[in-house]
Amino acid sequence: MGEQVAVRTRYFDEELLRAVAEGCEQVVLLASGMDARAYRLDWPGRTRVFEVDLAEVLAFKAAVLRNAEPACERVEVPTDLRLDWPRALREAGFAPGAPTAWLLEGILYALTPEAAHGLLDRVTSLSAPGSVAAFEHLPDNPALRTARTAISADMANLWLGGPEGEPDRWWGRHGWATQARDVREVAAAYGRPAPAAFDPARAGSGPGWVGTARLPRTE
Repeated sequence: MGEQVAVRTRYFDEELLRAVAEGCEQVVLLASGMDARAYRLDWPGRTRVFEVDLAEVLAFKAAVLRNAEPACERVEVPTDLRLDWPRALREAGFAPGAPTAWLLEGILYALTPEAAHGLLDRVTSLSAPGSVAAFEHLPDNPALRTARTAISADMANLWLGGPEGEPDRWWGRHGWATQARDVREVAAAYGRPAPAAFDPARAGSGPGWVGTARLPRTE
């Protein structure tokens, strides 16, 4: 799992910085957890990064990083993604009319297909043309289940599947143009071996994708 996380981290870093360079001045990290991108990436000065997560998660991170300075305007949005988080995001200063760079890391596969599509509906409703969403899709496989079980029982039951089928189809259903890339292909481009859980030469492996969806600009 660690090998895949290393690959997705660099991929998402690059895609978010590219989206900001292309005009997305606000970035939203959904279920941000301990994500430190607001601190460690070289953001343009105008960038606002919204971190959306439970209040207790954000409080824990604030305590851990109390001596660190963010490299952009960082905005905490304490809310529960099962509730009306779009309202909380707007009240925190998010501008629905401006292009946005979204990050959906470690979240879609932890949702049922119905809940995942509900989340994408909400993301789409808040996204102006020109918005970008970076995401991953990791269908469960025996190698992943073995790795999660070795970590904890809670991790073992984390995967609920997310949207079914290949990513371009379900992002397209919501109006986004998508480029999904096989995790192995991205790893090879970074000079890294295929992550074990997605290496077809290993028993119990399966497919995995990272990708970028774009909401087309209107003419």
